[in-house]
Amino acid sequence: MNKNFYVAIMAGGVGSRFWPASLENKPKQFLDILGTGRTMLQLTFDRFKKIMPVENILIVTNDNYTELVKEQLPEILADRILSEPSRNNTAPSVAYTALKIQSINPQAVFVVASSDHSIKKEDVFLEKIQQSLNFCAHHDAIMTLGIQPTNANTGYGYIHFEHTDDNADGICKVKTFTEKPDKPTAQKFLDSKEYLWNAGIFIWSVASLLKSFKQNAAEILDTLTPENLSVWKNITEEKSFIKTNYPKTPNISVDYAILEKAKNVFTLPCDCGWSDVGTWNSLFDEVEKNAENNVVQNNNSHLINTHNCIVRAPENNDRAGWLERLGRELALHP
Repeated sequence: MNKNFYVAIMAGGVGSRFWPASLENKPKQFLDILGTGRTMLQLTFDRFKKIMPVENILIVTNDNYTELVKEQLPEILADRILSEPSRNNTAPSVAYTALKIQSINPQAVFVVASSDHSIKKEDVFLEKIQQSLNFCAHHDAIMTLGIQPTNANTGYGYIHFEHTDDNADGICKVKTFTEKPDKPTAQKFLDSKEYLWNAGIFIWSVASLLKSFKQNAAEILDTLTPENLSVWKNITEEKSFIKTNYPKTPNISVDYAILEKAKNVFTLPCDCGWSDVGTWNSLFDEVEKNAENNVVQNNNSHLINTHNCIVRAPENNDRAGWLERLGRELALHP
């Protein structure tokens, strides 16, 4: 394992499309959505633990979920949990992460990955991650893992890449990004074989990323850089600084703030059985079905003449707690 390689697992989303299983006080990344016995966050942690030491894994989450992270991942070091006091989109989140990792290891190269994605071919995925980390360790590059599209999906962003004879290692220069095209455009992209899905999985060195922030989104970097850098070495001081300054950052994605402006953006095509498991429909496509083509995720169901359905209910020991959480959620959002 390379001591300079890190991963930041993003675990701050609310998972609203998985209501009512995913509630604001316990969203989908903290649930066993796939029926494996491990939550989405735990599965992502397990995946990266195969190629990185635990101390090189950071969890970036919202203040409201810090205790859930500690409960589900007791192995994570306390100062590796980055808690955001507000939801300001991904650019401030990534900048905060880069500054924190820089304080630990200025030579670091790191991955930004979501906590709630499914990867069926983990060996392929981790091989591509390793290749991307190695590339960024030796080049001033911003990398995104491009997923080989399997259909003309209109729910994903697309990466237009430049394929030349120099791409022997598979790494390609990025031409443009397109956000969630309409169906005819998505089909055109698929047929051209020059586009990949943008899964929001990024790889970069701390040095390259912070340089790009300085050039393209200096306001974010200035807001999140303390006058005294020793702040990053003290958890209490760090939390106080972030609580005061993080909400002042603009609400903007890293795609708009950095990737669409930078000239050194590359992608590595990856066919790893990726899914963002963003909706109940995508979950149905992702998991195993029974003989009636049903997905059944509990032991308390007796189905009669039921086909092509997802059946999910809390087990007996959690039913009361689930109903209580649902009641609180409905009271907050009638």
